[in-house]
Amino acid sequence: MTDERTDRVEPTAGPIDPLEPWPETVQWRPVSPDLIWVELVRLAATIAVFLVGLGIGWALTGHRLFGYAMAALLALALWRVGVIVRAVRAWGYAEREDDLLVRHGLLVRRLSIVPYARMQFVDVTAGPLERAFQLATVQLHTAAAASDARVPGLRPADASRLRDRLTALGEHRTEGL
Repeated sequence: MTDERTDRVEPTAGPIDPLEPWPETVQWRPVSPDLIWVELVRLAATIAVFLVGLGIGWALTGHRLFGYAMAALLALALWRVGVIVRAVRAWGYAEREDDLLVRHGLLVRRLSIVPYARMQFVDVTAGPLERAFQLATVQLHTAAAASDARVPGLRPADASRLRDRLTALGEHRTEGL
């Protein structure tokens, strides 16, 4: 929009990217980079199982298609490593006054906004692999199953702090309902 008196261009009032509705006002917190290692170990275990199966098939039959399949699987694994690194770096969360924002995704980007008043309960989970890397996941549950959000790759102290804060804010916001 141009001001006729000064010929200056005024900034647009609304956001340009619908997945970044508050680029100036939101302080995004990243998840731990150790989540990359957790995901890489999971990938390696899965690839190893398939490689063993293909290797046994190749050893028993001697058919070269098993070799080609192994090569294709390794190429797919290398591509997946790059995707894992970028995907983990795409995770972020931000705590605001009335809600929690969670963003993630590369090809399909997702921004979840969970109002504190809508939270029913908050879970903190850590499987064996996550515990080995000293990580936890905070899962938020709301009345609508489709609106549940999770924040993986948090240090246990950060996960506990976030759980306690979300629980306290959720209880405070629902007192008037």
